[in-house]
Amino acid sequence: MSKQQPAFTQTSVKAILVINCGSSSVKFSLIQPESGKTLLSGLAECLATPQASITFKYNDGIHNQAQKEKSTLVAPFDHQIALSTLVNKLVHLNLVDNIVAVGHRVVHGGEHYSQPTLIHANIKINIEKLAQLAPLHNPANLIGIDACQQVFPTLPQVAIFDTAFHQSMPEKAYLYGLPIKLYQEHSIRRYGFHGTSHYFVANQAASIMNKPLEQCNLISAHLGNGCSVTAIKDGKSVDTSMGMTPLEGVMMGTRSGDIDAGIVFHLIKQLGYTAEEVDTLLNKKSGLLGLSELSNDCRTLETTMLDKSHPQSEQARLALTVFCYRIAKSIASFSASLSELDGLIFTGGIGENSAWVRQEIINQLSLLNFHLCEEQNQATCFGASGNITTEASRPCWVIATNEEWVIAEQSAKLLVSSSTGEL
Repeated sequence: MSKQQPAFTQTSVKAILVINCGSSSVKFSLIQPESGKTLLSGLAECLATPQASITFKYNDGIHNQAQKEKSTLVAPFDHQIALSTLVNKLVHLNLVDNIVAVGHRVVHGGEHYSQPTLIHANIKINIEKLAQLAPLHNPANLIGIDACQQVFPTLPQVAIFDTAFHQSMPEKAYLYGLPIKLYQEHSIRRYGFHGTSHYFVANQAASIMNKPLEQCNLISAHLGNGCSVTAIKDGKSVDTSMGMTPLEGVMMGTRSGDIDAGIVFHLIKQLGYTAEEVDTLLNKKSGLLGLSELSNDCRTLETTMLDKSHPQSEQARLALTVFCYRIAKSIASFSASLSELDGLIFTGGIGENSAWVRQEIINQLSLLNFHLCEEQNQATCFGASGNITTEASRPCWVIATNEEWVIAEQSAKLLVSSSTGEL
């Protein structure tokens, strides 16, 4: 950033605009970093199509009532239009002057970035280079950065990397059993994702235990359409289930997770798949969707499973059972990364809201001294949080994640610590 950028003090940090940009969407939140209070949030979706729309959620500030508005976007239906519409709403609500910076979720930071980083030309070049490791994500993140720099040309822009929390993994955890030159020359290694989420819930668990994070040993399971499990030792990530890309690890909504690599060659050589078709198969047509042949949505599958008259009831049950077993197996395997374990965390859309999935997983972890309290498990959904195991059990908490707050908080701390706006 320019050296003319003003110094930031704690009193000047009012609110951070958090941007999570996808290839056809922009998720946004305006957050006060100290309290975590959300002043405005929303989603622009179906971008680049005539169905493009934007939804806002905010408190009206007059009647103290929550408001939700949805409107269509005009041509060319792109990210720039979405962000311009957002700016107009911020101006209308008298919130634009509250914004002191924009914090961006960037999926892949490689080995370069383990901390929040102020964005300038060289940072953007590196994010673009890292797109080879995250071709579906980093280019979209750059679109959001470019658009925000045009819409908010005077504001600092901060990158918060999804891989950053996992940069503390030791070599034994991040290296593949491949020729070492592939790592040394091409950066082929395990990086992990969902780092911001795992970091947030680990901090929340530390608060529950009234212990410093640096003294906490945890296993965190972020379960949504994308899923990952992380081992946290002394407050730091020491292993995680996702790898060089988000495809590795446990089974997910549409991703296969771990498979025998030989299957890829079999699909290409024996069944005539192209490399692109294999990519699509493993990333978009597998997981819960592939096994159930019905849906990648856990709620749909649970409803179908319980409806014995539905022709795909048993197939839905099979998909969910495999899903839960793979996750339980991953959680159990991470005991090898820890010398002690304070507890287990469930988070993410499925982890926070599916009592059935949590029960199925915990029932397979009795060797680790996890024993479910069925009543508490059923009561802990849809925003509720707490311990869902018995008094004799090792704790297992359901904790709602808040990645946006982490991005806002870390962006603000970076600005406060920088006297020039540069690293």
